[in-house]
Amino acid sequence: MATSNLTVVKQKMKFIINSRQFHKSLAPWVFLPLFISALTGTFYRISKDLLGYSRDEVHWLMSLHEGEWLGDNGELIYVILNSLGLIWMLITGLQMFSKTISFPKKVTKGESKG
Repeated sequence: MATSNLTVVKQKMKFIINSRQFHKSLAPWVFLPLFISALTGTFYRISKDLLGYSRDEVHWLMSLHEGEWLGDNGELIYVILNSLGLIWMLITGLQMFSKTISFPKKVTKGESKG
């Protein structure tokens, strides 16, 4: 039984190390499209709602935001990859973050030495 638990722990550690490596290798490729989408989406909304620009005047921001400049098929691929990249980075980032936080372990009466 102890060997089985040790195997599971080793498998989890291997997955964590691999996901950390995937996170690190994917981050540079995901950063720019996500950054562009965040900036253009924010500036579009601010320009339209707060600064009073018409939809037509700021449509170029939405074109960048959605990847319209890549054509119909490119736009779809851009949005899907952008979404999957964000989801992957969030999952692996949260996983790594949760490993850096140590929670105090509850000690039951039977486990205490005093």
